[in-house]
Amino acid sequence: MSTSERRILAVARSVFGELAVDEVLERIVEAARELTGARYAALGVLDPARTRLEKFVTTGIDGAARQRIGALPTGRGVLGELIRDPRPLRLEDIGAHPSSYGFPHGHPAMRSFLGVPVFVAGAPFGNLYLTEKAGGAFTEEDEEAVVVLAGFAGLAIDHARRYSATEARRDQLEQTVRALDATLQISRALSGETDLSRILSLVASRGRALVSARVMLIELLHGEDLEMAEASGEFPDGLIGRRLPLADTVAEAALVSGQTQDLSDPITRLHFERHGVATMGLTAEDGLFVPLIFRERRYGVIVALGGRYAGFTADDRRLLESFASSVATAVATAATAADDRRRTTIAAGEAERTRWARELHDETLQALGNLRLMLSGARRSQNPERLHAAVEDALEQLAVDISSLRALITELRPAALDQLGLEAALTALIERTRQTDIEVQARIELAHERGVAPSRLVAEQETAIYRIVQEALTNIGKHAHASRVQLEIVESESSLRILVADDGVGFDPAIQSAGFGLEGIRERVELLDGELRITSAPEEGTELMIRLTPRHRPVDDLPRQPDQAGLDITPELRGAH
Repeated sequence: MSTSERRILAVARSVFGELAVDEVLERIVEAARELTGARYAALGVLDPARTRLEKFVTTGIDGAARQRIGALPTGRGVLGELIRDPRPLRLEDIGAHPSSYGFPHGHPAMRSFLGVPVFVAGAPFGNLYLTEKAGGAFTEEDEEAVVVLAGFAGLAIDHARRYSATEARRDQLEQTVRALDATLQISRALSGETDLSRILSLVASRGRALVSARVMLIELLHGEDLEMAEASGEFPDGLIGRRLPLADTVAEAALVSGQTQDLSDPITRLHFERHGVATMGLTAEDGLFVPLIFRERRYGVIVALGGRYAGFTADDRRLLESFASSVATAVATAATAADDRRRTTIAAGEAERTRWARELHDETLQALGNLRLMLSGARRSQNPERLHAAVEDALEQLAVDISSLRALITELRPAALDQLGLEAALTALIERTRQTDIEVQARIELAHERGVAPSRLVAEQETAIYRIVQEALTNIGKHAHASRVQLEIVESESSLRILVADDGVGFDPAIQSAGFGLEGIRERVELLDGELRITSAPEEGTELMIRLTPRHRPVDDLPRQPDQAGLDITPELRGAH
């Protein structure tokens, strides 16, 4: 492999290491400049219509020069040639080209030029522009190197965009989970709590956290009056228990219209200041009044005041309205709705893992295709030493890529869980945990035989049990600082027991939240109608004990056992691992 090719491969690896799109673009520009010895480099990103440049990332020009130049280019002149005809363009003198417009006042002098288009997912994305090569004009070798780099750049940009989209979906899912958790807490309170003050306290604290409000207040109807029944946050002493007339208040408008009232409306603010809780010393620049109505019966309003950031958003409003509906909903209806939303959230997470496992396989194939191009180039050179070096480098890179992708795919959705069953998937998970220097003492005894036919748990239970153990081991690795874990999964005729115990730092359940991970385990256990007991104390470790009723799938529903070759990598690449 030549020095140039080694540099291209090194640059490509560094570009693929970035996950933010803007950082990828900056790294590509820097890489192109380093690769060719250009003094100036830029990457122009096309607008959606692909007729002009809407973004221009540069390197080599300092801040003072940028100010002198003024507005960034939009794709006129020579730069526009690559927009109209996306093919590499190499010039010894950019000013001699017929499309050259010259340079604006304050622009540094530029003579040699090399432009190469960048394609993402088969469509034009933008163009790489290089000028002022050290020592003279750009060469054909420079052009070939930048073309290869542009190919890698397209893959890296596509990878970064997919990652950013996944992060956005994950943030949205986490927000949904937070809203769902608050709703579930209210549903549980309604189903098992008869003390109204306890329910209202939970509503106020959970609702305030949900939308990051400074104050959350619950006003309940008492005849023609509103009682300040509960509050959370920064509110005046003596507020809870006080009453004010309902007439002409913002709460009345919310209850009569059945719609959320926003303090950003001038009339709403006027009623708030003259007749509402502002007369009791509770003021705010922004606020939402959400009615509590169930089957046309009006109970009161939830009031959120003082958003901690830039006021309440439309998402905050929707979350609070959904939250308020749960407060006024009957016990059975709330419990059923909460259960359905939990199933939807968990199913969406599983579907996302499966989809990403498939997409990562596709990306692997693309990476292999690029390596094939590199090897083909070495073979065409008819240089045995170059070909041998290229093969060695390719095998080394394949080993790294395959290992990392296989680990990630297994984390997202282990193939063994579907193909070989729960025990095989758990065994692989335990081995990966042991590689983190945590000693795992495991005992797995599942019912493999019922009569003469093999038997497996239903898919819902297999997936849930795997995720429960996975989440428990992940929590231990991240938070427990444990050195030893005891894991037991024992199935009898009528029950299945799961024990996960560690010797880590533990926590006090009375004063410390169990955290999002254990809440996810709790929800999965409840969906399976199981029982969960968490035992922990500071410096005494943590123990999770779960009991389920096993359900087995019919023999006809058992998946066909794959051949060993179907699970293994090809013989040619096995040695790379």
